[in-house]
Amino acid sequence: MFDWLHSLYQTSALPGMNLSQLVQHGFNALTLGSLYGLIAIGYTMVYGILRLINFAHGDIFMLGAYFVFFTTVAFMPAGVACFFIAAAFYVIHGIVRGFRRRPPLPVLGLLLLFPVCGLYFTFLAPASFQLPWPLALITAIAAASFCGIVVDRIAYRPLRAAPRISALISAIGISFFIESLSVVLFTGLPRPVLQPDWLMTPMLLAEGSVRILPLSLVVPAITLVLVLGLLFIINRTKPGLAMRAISRDIETTRLMGVSVDKIIALTFALGSALAAASGIMWALRYPQIHPYMGITPGLKAFIAAVFGGIGSIHGAMIGGLILGAMEIIIIAVYPQLSGYRDAFAFTLLILILLFKPTGLMGAKLEDKI
Repeated sequence: MFDWLHSLYQTSALPGMNLSQLVQHGFNALTLGSLYGLIAIGYTMVYGILRLINFAHGDIFMLGAYFVFFTTVAFMPAGVACFFIAAAFYVIHGIVRGFRRRPPLPVLGLLLLFPVCGLYFTFLAPASFQLPWPLALITAIAAASFCGIVVDRIAYRPLRAAPRISALISAIGISFFIESLSVVLFTGLPRPVLQPDWLMTPMLLAEGSVRILPLSLVVPAITLVLVLGLLFIINRTKPGLAMRAISRDIETTRLMGVSVDKIIALTFALGSALAAASGIMWALRYPQIHPYMGITPGLKAFIAAVFGGIGSIHGAMIGGLILGAMEIIIIAVYPQLSGYRDAFAFTLLILILLFKPTGLMGAKLEDKI
């Protein structure tokens, strides 16, 4: 089969690249594009409902990487971890029952149980405590979803009826706040991320001429599963139906008895979970994290969302794949342009805004007279 591919490649060869390099760069492009697409979906979900760009989305991506670091390499102090768990539990309870209601006694008992567990793990448990990878991934994604809900509750929900420029300023402000708080809590030093050996042991194909990391196959597979799960939630469940209704007309949906604030909080939770998953896979692919690591991937994912059609989940994924492929292939063919890889993405944004502002799969704009 590889010989057949080689003969096909010779008919359309790229300059300065053999078939083995093309296959490797193809897997790299698929991996990078999948990560861009996952982040872009979070942007497009929030925009589809609120008509607002969540500029803190890239920071949720960064927090997901930090959470998996603290649960696999250096587990955070147990008291701090239990505090975060208690806060997450309280916020989820507030979303379901209302923040102004006093929690019932069983809930208060659970909230008091977390500090007790924190004291136990701090003073009695073994000093070296790390979570297994499956539990660490679930914990990191859940914590990032909680952070997304908190961002909505603090920065966006109080401004639902405010002018859109106010919400935009709030979005930029909460992004700077998360980055600065992360510098204070995590320090600005880059941190190494633990990479499982089975993900980083290369597979040799075509008699050793092609080396593929298992991670390059795992990332697109996980991305596909997450996107299919999201599409199932949106198209086959009642919360998904409510999301689609809110994206059409938020006031009419509210009049029909839908708890709009809860559905928006769920949207932020789902988008943040996807951002955390992409942040974790990004940290595995590029194993060094720091508080500002979400800025550039976040901006490029925003470009991918605009390119695919802001508000379209399919378009966001396609835009991410195209952007990732464009970056990898251009740098592979012209290595001397590697310093301008970010410029290609912003050039694409300018072109798409000039010639097709709605993106590849965006809805057509209608002129209202």
